[in-house]
Amino acid sequence: MAPARNRLDVVTVDALVDGVHFDRRFTPPEAIGHRALAVNLSDLAAMGAEPRYGLLSLALPADYPLDEFDRLALGFARLATSHHLHLIGGNLTKTPGPLMIDVTVVGTVKPRGALLRAGARPGDEVYVSGSIGTAAAGLRMLQAGSPADGECVERYLRPLPRVRLGVLLGRNRAASACMDLSDGLADATQQVARASGVGMIIDAAALPIAAAASARFAADGTDPVVAAVTGGDDYELLFTVRPRRRNRLRTITRQADTPITRIGVCTADPGVRLHRPEGDVPMPRGYGHFR
Repeated sequence: MAPARNRLDVVTVDALVDGVHFDRRFTPPEAIGHRALAVNLSDLAAMGAEPRYGLLSLALPADYPLDEFDRLALGFARLATSHHLHLIGGNLTKTPGPLMIDVTVVGTVKPRGALLRAGARPGDEVYVSGSIGTAAAGLRMLQAGSPADGECVERYLRPLPRVRLGVLLGRNRAASACMDLSDGLADATQQVARASGVGMIIDAAALPIAAAASARFAADGTDPVVAAVTGGDDYELLFTVRPRRRNRLRTITRQADTPITRIGVCTADPGVRLHRPEGDVPMPRGYGHFR
């Protein structure tokens, strides 16, 4: 396909593997297809890019049921349609290992509207969309055999990438830096701070943690704040904003129909700290694929 005039192409790719990124024992086929595309759309959102087209490749076990394949494809197609994304090709192969889905998505953005992880300055305010920890709580519920319904479980099974919000943040040049929360807020704050050459102070009391998620973490005997910031799969947006541009957020959040919360500030001192009543502590480490 020809590149869009006066725009940049943004390319992202993600692979999801059964037993690593999802579990077929409690993840319905439709949700697997949905998640495979959602994680890529979230990457586009974090750069302010609008989805354009994608490629879908699957490695299927020889005994994978045909009806599950159809339902997986339906979950993918429904999300693609809702974001006006065209599937233009892909590949299908057999594997002796677990089910694997590899998705490549191409989006488009005007050069001045592209969002990057670098760009935050000391004094910039730190915001996050939606809520955090909800998907991590949902995963715990599913692993414990809880019913596959409720806010937390739905957020894990069918995350909603914040594409509209990302596009508006870039188009209105409201955000100075941005990243999605695929591996948790702790990971995202540290990566944005490192790329921008700043530090951050994140206010634990301001974090938008859903009541259902907090209750689940507490029931498990874990600190709800630590569990929420280190849990992955939220696919919300973390972004920084110059104080003089904060007024632009009111219109953007209304147009995107997405709640946002101010959770901290960028500092000249390096490192990311979590402000708690008992004092500031280093931000916990986020999820690591090889840790």
